[in-house]
Amino acid sequence: MQHNLFSPRTYTERRAQLKRAMGSGLLIFLGNGESPMNYEDNVYAFRQDSTMLYFFGSDYAGVNALIDVDNDREIIFADDLTIDDIVWTGVLPSVAECSSWAGITETHPAKDFFSYVANAQKQGQTVHFLPPYRAEHRLLLQELLGIPCAQQADEASVSLIQAIVEMRNHKTEEEIEQIEIAVDRSVDMHVAAMHATRPGILESEVVAEVTKVALMGGQEMSFPLIATINGQTLHNVDRSHTLQEGQMMLVDAGAESPLHYAGDLSSIIPVGEHFTARQKLIFDVLYTAHRTATSALRPGINFRDVHLLTVAKICEGLKGLGMVKGDPEELARTGAYAIFMPCGLGHMMGLDVHDMENLGEKYVGYAGKEKSTQFGFKSLRLARPLEAGYTFTIEPGIYFIPDLIDLWQSEGRYADLLNYEEINKWRDFTGMRNEENWLVTPTGARRLGHKVKPMTIEEIERAKVTGKPANA
Repeated sequence: MQHNLFSPRTYTERRAQLKRAMGSGLLIFLGNGESPMNYEDNVYAFRQDSTMLYFFGSDYAGVNALIDVDNDREIIFADDLTIDDIVWTGVLPSVAECSSWAGITETHPAKDFFSYVANAQKQGQTVHFLPPYRAEHRLLLQELLGIPCAQQADEASVSLIQAIVEMRNHKTEEEIEQIEIAVDRSVDMHVAAMHATRPGILESEVVAEVTKVALMGGQEMSFPLIATINGQTLHNVDRSHTLQEGQMMLVDAGAESPLHYAGDLSSIIPVGEHFTARQKLIFDVLYTAHRTATSALRPGINFRDVHLLTVAKICEGLKGLGMVKGDPEELARTGAYAIFMPCGLGHMMGLDVHDMENLGEKYVGYAGKEKSTQFGFKSLRLARPLEAGYTFTIEPGIYFIPDLIDLWQSEGRYADLLNYEEINKWRDFTGMRNEENWLVTPTGARRLGHKVKPMTIEEIERAKVTGKPANA
């Protein structure tokens, strides 16, 4: 276990801010445990709950914590290693020592967590908890509070969710520094993918090169890596295909900083030395839409409006190719654009690659408002006015999904706006996505990271040869 934390003052101030926001009550935080793959001692790589990391810096398994606002107590509950543990793990810092790094001076054995919460309930304290996302947490909450698993999401504390979202949505300078460490390593990963992609190799070989870059830099992956010739499938994780001349590789990959902040980038890469003329047509439309999005970013603008501007620009470009016969803004407004881009333009990012998704997009990306249920719009994860300190992705895509094309055409959906005869000529094209990470500043916005991921056709083709970022 490494001492990778911010200063104790950072965590102390975060907890103090949360206590002020909540005013009263007992706030409980459930840490993650080891998760077995196929038997108890063969476990997945451990990843701590992000809210636990944010407030307590506790990057070890088997820990729970609480903030007793009414009695001004902050406690970590965990057990020190036994000799049976030490023979497998070696000597690690004690619970008290690890807790002190985050400004926590009070620790108790793990079993005392139950008695503390039970006593608080007897005293009439309101117990606040977050929506659980692991089965172990659901069972613990059922035992701890007597709330059936099926009811816990509905009974989670809205006031605690809102207070945490308000804090974590606004990144501090030291958080931004961590994100930029992750983004810079992510750029290196994508450049490695560009350099490695060539005819005759497996998708899995590209995956190996990308993963190696993260691990050699002492970092982990921030999410399961996507590297596929089937870019029309948004989260394709199959890696078995052999690359062929004329195809494209879509790579979506990010690194995680030492303090667990995420990078999240996507690239489209020609398998051969150059994009084909047909690929360049769609690439140019996508690149123009991407720059339309980033040029619009500023405090106060609603991200949903940036999304609409971007998909309208995509439709404008595809109209020039004969696939759209209506007004691009109408295609954006009505949702007809979703045949080409059924996902959203971007999402918040931070300690989670989809930041705080477990707390609910309604609160994180929609400021408490309800999401649309319409196809396309329902996949937009961020639709609130932007504020300084927000960090998020910009990732427009153009996808030709044969099953979706067939369904909409059979239903005659948006027949007055879409030229299905022309669209069907592109049904074997697969898909493209180009993604960067951005920060809203007090006066505008800037791309995150010191290294620049190759974004243009020329930059990508050059990186295939040189293996260097765009600003190298």
